[in-house]
Amino acid sequence: MEETLPDRSHRIAAALLSAAALNVFAGNAPAADHAATPAQPKGPFYPLHLPAEQDADLASVAGKPARGEPIVVTGRVLRRDGTPVADAQVEIWQTNAYGRYHHEHDDSPAPYDPGFQGWGRTLTDAAGKYRFRTVKPTAYSGRAPHIHFAVTAPGRRTFYTQLYLADAAENATDFLFRRLSAEEQQRLVVRLADGPPAAAHFDIVLP
Repeated sequence: MEETLPDRSHRIAAALLSAAALNVFAGNAPAADHAATPAQPKGPFYPLHLPAEQDADLASVAGKPARGEPIVVTGRVLRRDGTPVADAQVEIWQTNAYGRYHHEHDDSPAPYDPGFQGWGRTLTDAAGKYRFRTVKPTAYSGRAPHIHFAVTAPGRRTFYTQLYLADAAENATDFLFRRLSAEEQQRLVVRLADGPPAAAHFDIVLP
């Protein structure tokens, strides 16, 4: 029997909420100058199999461009005291421009885009900086447009969070975004700067 969009949304919601427990950091947060970036669930669509191209350019595969609006996502990985974290592995993954993940378990009727890599990774430089090229994320049933992040700093467990777009009307109904306080929401929201390509700057402060 074919799964309906509401059924798919409920299944995704349950998987995200159950995964949230894996991203809780125990203990008291240290006194510091910077508020930590809010944690978000890893979600059910982290790749089971990594793509052949494992780089920081999600917007093309083997020279074939992805559909959608190209954007550049940059930022820094920082400690709570504001010092940069060098050599941290930063991964991102998201839907293509049609709202479909490149994942075997995403049974959305949205089209697959062979020009979209779906996942990428890079290492931060000495200043804690990272850079990705991707496409503007798209909303799908139950979720606002977002980009998943996984940051693995040397000697630390992987930290998961998500980037949201400031002008997305779907933020008001996204169940994960609405669980955050207004102050926490502001730390996950970015506004695209005019391009081309449009650019988003997203600093991540590790707990």
